[in-house]
Amino acid sequence: MSWSQILESHMSTGERLSVDDAIILYRDAPLHALRRSANQRRIEMNGNREVTYLIDRNINYTNICKYSCHFCAFSKGKTKENLRGKPYLIDNDEIADRALEAWSKGAKEVCLQGGIHPHYDGYTYINICKAIKERVPEIHIHAFSPLEVTHGASSLGLPIDTYLEKLKQAGLSTMPGTAAEILDDDIRKNICPDKLTSQEWVDVIKTAHRAGIKTTSTIMFGHTEQPSDWSTHLIELRELQKETGGITEFIPLPYVSMELSLIHISEPTRPY
Repeated sequence: MSWSQILESHMSTGERLSVDDAIILYRDAPLHALRRSANQRRIEMNGNREVTYLIDRNINYTNICKYSCHFCAFSKGKTKENLRGKPYLIDNDEIADRALEAWSKGAKEVCLQGGIHPHYDGYTYINICKAIKERVPEIHIHAFSPLEVTHGASSLGLPIDTYLEKLKQAGLSTMPGTAAEILDDDIRKNICPDKLTSQEWVDVIKTAHRAGIKTTSTIMFGHTEQPSDWSTHLIELRELQKETGGITEFIPLPYVSMELSLIHISEPTRPY
C-alpha cells in the first residue's frame, strides 16, 4: 500500500501499524500529513485537554562512568579523558541542597541521572533518595535509568523487583526511560556494546510498572540506525504500553555529534 492508503486505513479502522507500514510512512509520507493524522487521533483518544507544565530541576550527580557507549560525550572515563569538562562527583548533601534550592524556587520535581561510577552500588541510589526526602519530603523524585537500576540491583545481589521496592520505600516516585537508545541489539552492539540488551531494558521497565513506578520512554535517533529500527523501537514501546499502561510520555532524543563521532563504527545493513 501507499503511505496515503496506510494512513487512511489506520485512521478509519484504528488498526495498529506494522513495522513495514511504519517504514513506508517514515520513508514516503509528508510530515504535515503525519502531524495532521497524529493530532486527529490524539483528539479522538483524549480530547483537547488543557496543557500544563511542571517545574523541575535536573541533577546530574556524576559524569564518571565505567561504560563505554560510543555516542556519549557526557561521561568521563579512561576512553574519554580528552572530552570536554572535568570529572565530578557530587555528594549527597550537595544533591539534597540542590533539591531544596529547586523547591524554594517553585520546582515540584527533581530529575536525577548520572554515570555508572565504578564505586557505586545499590545503596548509593537508595541513599540519594533518602537524602533528598529528608531535606525536602514533598518533592517528587524522578530518577535512575534502567541501567542504573540494574547496576544497583546486581551490586547487592537482588532481583530487580526487590530492589525497586527498596528504592520506592526510600522515596523514588517515577523513573526516566533513558538508556533505551534504539531497542535493537544489532544497533546496540555498535553504539553501546556493554550496556543492557533491548530485552533487559524492557524487562526493567515492565518490572517498574508492576511495582507502581511509572516511567517515561525515549528513543535516540540520528546515528547509525535506519527507519526500520525506529519502527521496531516504537512498536516495542507500543506493545509495552499496551501491556502495562505505565509510560507517561515519549521523548525523542537526537544524537549530539559535537566533540564525538561515530564514524568509525560500522553500520549494520538495514532495509530503508
